[in-house]
Amino acid sequence: MTQDPVRDLLADPHFELLPFAGLFDQAAALPEGSTVALTASPDKGVDETVELSTELADRGFEVSAHIAARAVRSDEHLETIAETLLDAGVEDIFVPGGDNETPEGPYDSAYALLSDLEEMEYEFERVGITGYPEGHQFIDDDTLREHLLKKEPYADYIVTQMTFDPDAVAEWALEIREDDVELPIIVGVPGVMKYQRLLSISREIGVGDSLSYLRKTTGVFDFIKQFLGSRGQYAPDDFIQGIGEYYADDSYGIEDVHLYTFNQVGDTEAWRQQYL
Repeated sequence: MTQDPVRDLLADPHFELLPFAGLFDQAAALPEGSTVALTASPDKGVDETVELSTELADRGFEVSAHIAARAVRSDEHLETIAETLLDAGVEDIFVPGGDNETPEGPYDSAYALLSDLEEMEYEFERVGITGYPEGHQFIDDDTLREHLLKKEPYADYIVTQMTFDPDAVAEWALEIREDDVELPIIVGVPGVMKYQRLLSISREIGVGDSLSYLRKTTGVFDFIKQFLGSRGQYAPDDFIQGIGEYYADDSYGIEDVHLYTFNQVGDTEAWRQQYL
C-alpha cells in the first residue's frame, strides 16, 4: 500500500456499465484491460447481459457478468449461461437476486441459484454477492443478514450498494465481521454524475428503468439530496477519501471499489485520472 490509500483504491477499480445503447463506446473510454461489471436489466433479460459480457471479454476487458437469479429460467438455462461465459473466458460472476417482480424460473433468490450452481460442473474463479450497508428498500435488515450468511459460503467477495456515507459502510463492515463473514468487500462508489446526462439516459432507456436502477443502488431520496447539494454535478471526492481511511485499516476488509458510472464513463474516468 502506498502512503495514499485512495490512490491504491482507484488504481484498478471495477467499472459498472449498463447494457444499453452505446455500451461499447462507453467501454472504449476505459483503460485497456479494465475490469467491467456489466449489470443486468429486467427488461432486456439475462441472456443479453451474457452476450454483451462475452463481447466485452473478446475486446480485452476483465468482465464480471451480473447473473440476476430471478431472471434465470431453469437449471438448464443456468448451465447454458455458465458454459457460455466460461467458454468466453469470463471467470467472474456477480449474483444478485434481481429486480424481476416474479421469478422467471426456480430461483427466487441469489442463494437458490448459488446453491444449485455449486452442484454443477461449472466453476468460476470469482463469485460476488450483494451487500447493503444502508439497508434495502423492500427487505428488512434481519432478512438481509440471514441471506448474507446463507450466501457467504458460495461467494468470494461482496459488492455493496451505492451509498454516499463512508461511515455507514464501515459500521456495516464491522457488523458482518462480528457475524464471522470474512469475505473481502468491494465498496460501491457513485461515479461522476451530471444531471443533464442522466436526463438524457432516462429518456433513452425510460424513466422507469433509471429509477429502478437508482432504487437498486441507493435510496432515491439520498441521490436527490446529493444532487441538490452539488448543483447538478456530483463527484465522489469526499466519499472516496472517507473510504480510503477505512481501507487502510485491515479490520474492515475493504479490498477495492466498484464505480457506478451510470454510463458516464468519460466523466468518471477523467475524475479518476485527475486524482491519480
